[in-house]
Amino acid sequence: MTEALVGALLAAMVAAAWLAAAGAARLRGPLNRLHAVAFVNIACGLPLAVAAFVTDGASARALKVAAIVLLSWLVGAATSHATGRALVKREEAR
Repeated sequence: MTEALVGALLAAMVAAAWLAAAGAARLRGPLNRLHAVAFVNIACGLPLAVAAFVTDGASARALKVAAIVLLSWLVGAATSHATGRALVKREEAR
């Protein structure tokens, strides 16, 4: 049961990454593509953290994975925002 659930969670991560890649290929501007990158960060982080907790329970390793996912969400949001601002400023300068 545990292996099937972890496999499904990891398959959801792969599906989300492929969906974001297809979205990034389809979207036109760099600001729109930035949304696809942010989507990968969110959509792949949650199943990863859940898979860690399903595999190990509330162990130190699972808590570290959850902390890393939360940190990547915070840093990813800030990086996306900064990149978006830089792209807008570059377009305004033209």
